[in-house]
Amino acid sequence: MFAISLGGDGAELRPLEPWHAEDLLAHMERGRDFVGRHVGLPDRVTDLASSRSFLRSYAERAAADTGRLYGIWTDGRLVGGVLFRTMDTATGTAEAGCWLEPSAVGRGLVTRAARVIIDWAIEERGMHRVEWRVSSENEASIAVARRLGMTRDGVLRESYPHRGRRVDMEVWSVLAPEWRAAGPGGAAG
Repeated sequence: MFAISLGGDGAELRPLEPWHAEDLLAHMERGRDFVGRHVGLPDRVTDLASSRSFLRSYAERAAADTGRLYGIWTDGRLVGGVLFRTMDTATGTAEAGCWLEPSAVGRGLVTRAARVIIDWAIEERGMHRVEWRVSSENEASIAVARRLGMTRDGVLRESYPHRGRRVDMEVWSVLAPEWRAAGPGGAAG
């Protein structure tokens, strides 16, 4: 297994795999209400079986080269994650995303972790475009997109059903030439 340091504060980025089902469930229990304000993950991971099933689905995506899932760990505890919800190597487009429990907010963990996976997608996997789709109400995630040097492409009005209502989704993106022009690891911030 590998772990990538996310800075000098003990935070690491690691693959999140089916054998982490108990860790993911405990993490969701700590952050269910907070994470669920904008993301559907807490509604999918409700018990050990659903946690294992979610992780298995991403292991299958990784095997098919259509997605990836990574955990953000601090002091040995899972506190969030970043992922490629989709990866289309034929078109060179991937959709990145994130979530974080309240205890880890405000430390730049998502920005640092997203920078690592976007750099990998562009430099190692040859992706041309990385998208970030986010609820228009999720100001923290929009701020991450900005820090990553992404451009707001537009708004998909009422396109995402979430907890009984339809939510506007913003599409942000960065293109490989823009990422490379920003220097190692993409945009500063």
